[in-house]
Amino acid sequence: MASRKGVEHAANIMDALSASGRPLSAYALLDHLRPTGVAAPLTIYRALEKLMKSGKVHRIESLNAFVACKGSAHHDHSHPHGHDHTVAFTICDACGAVDEFADPRLCDRINESLLARGFVSRDTTLEVRGTCSTCKTTSASRPQQQERGSAAGHHDPDR
Repeated sequence: MASRKGVEHAANIMDALSASGRPLSAYALLDHLRPTGVAAPLTIYRALEKLMKSGKVHRIESLNAFVACKGSAHHDHSHPHGHDHTVAFTICDACGAVDEFADPRLCDRINESLLARGFVSRDTTLEVRGTCSTCKTTSASRPQQQERGSAAGHHDPDR
């Protein structure tokens, strides 16, 4: 049975992750929750572990950070986006935006490939790094600097 404090910590973590709109490390969560009386990292890690097991929070391994499951919006944990132990994220290298997405065809293809290898997956997390559409549009709208002299091996001191 979960303690009342544990439930409260988990709710506060969900609120912090949902409000941030960005992945947060365990220590960023600890800093955010200190005013509520949370002082120990272990408290945060225990709550995160429970939230991950229930599918309400995902860990972004490459960032060592956590995000609320997209299906957890408004504390509805029914996973309407359809992932079944397969979670995929895009991570923008320019702005840090992280977006969870589900593609049943992609999930099916991954599961088929694993099955063909005789591998039984406990869970699958796919992290795709690159540039989001907002950053791509922003960088495309900026005038490109000319590469003056670069073909001849000259260094341009104005760059």
